[in-house]
Amino acid sequence: MNDFFGKLVELFTTPEYIDSLLHGFLLTLEISFFAIIVAFILGTIISLIETARPSKWMVVPKFICRVYVAVIRGTPMALQLFIMFFIIFAIRDFPELVTAVLAFGFNSAAYTSEIIRGGILSVDVGQTEAGLALGLKRGTIFWRIVVPQAVKNIIPALGNEIITVFKETAIVSMVGMYDLNMAAKDIGSGQNMASYIVPMFTAALFYLATVYIITFFVRRIEKRLRKSDVRS
Repeated sequence: MNDFFGKLVELFTTPEYIDSLLHGFLLTLEISFFAIIVAFILGTIISLIETARPSKWMVVPKFICRVYVAVIRGTPMALQLFIMFFIIFAIRDFPELVTAVLAFGFNSAAYTSEIIRGGILSVDVGQTEAGLALGLKRGTIFWRIVVPQAVKNIIPALGNEIITVFKETAIVSMVGMYDLNMAAKDIGSGQNMASYIVPMFTAALFYLATVYIITFFVRRIEKRLRKSDVRS
């Protein structure tokens, strides 16, 4: 135990170790943040296509979206990351950060689209029919009635997906990117840090603290939406 705390003190009093952890943590946050944005935009587009009314113009887009979701959900994230790095974007001097963001963003988009689609379908179809009976346009019904209710239904699942993306970014160390996980491994392999326990434990605290913050804000949003339901 004394050895553990001794190494913990050594880690937090050595500037190069702190710099490595902060640098890795910053990269982890960058990949997660931009990947989530990509996932939300692409996932929203896919969900809107899949929930659109059947027509001859939507047959091909719907088919493409279903194949995309099936392939992404049916293959491991690590495999997709390798394909993005060493096949699709195996271009000299192409930014690794962009490749990682697209890899995680495209992966998460498949799950996000299903979350949003489920939220849209969870709204009782009778409300759409009632809106049509009142003479409202379908677009107005969708954006003014369906979407607000769907958002309330999908917030918890979207929060879980954000946390999943954040934690999954740890595998970018497999392609040589210096994220928080790689920083912990690097510190653990140093001459002055004989054990991996302390740096890995510290990295785990970074992940845990960030997940707690995300959870806190998601629950605040849920609570605020519930209050709006009570007022209405």
